[in-house]
Amino acid sequence: MNGELKGGSQLKNIIKNSLGEIEISREVIAVLAGNAAMECYGLVGMVSRKMSDGLTELLGKENLHKGVEVKIDEDMLTVDLHIIVQYGTKIHEVANNVIEKVNFILENILGFRPDRTNVIIHGVRTK
Repeated sequence: MNGELKGGSQLKNIIKNSLGEIEISREVIAVLAGNAAMECYGLVGMVSRKMSDGLTELLGKENLHKGVEVKIDEDMLTVDLHIIVQYGTKIHEVANNVIEKVNFILENILGFRPDRTNVIIHGVRTK
């Protein structure tokens, strides 16, 4: 990664350069990852990563970040995406496409890619 990751209650990615520091919050990473995932063929939608939010309810466009968990531990960035795939698609291909798209978008927009990108499939539905 180009930046230094710092821990604490407000985990953020901090990129240092000659002009100063750029802080990127976990929520920004989650929004970008959620929007990138939704562009993939075979994805019906995102679901909440929290049990209390109702796992089977699809999230609207304004809440896609709730289906993405961003973890920063010991200078390692992990992105978990909680999705529903379309019936009749090859699940492993959809998951691989989501991982590739999210990594590509984060690297191009933020300048770094996650160390790990995990896809958790909560169900299969028709569109």
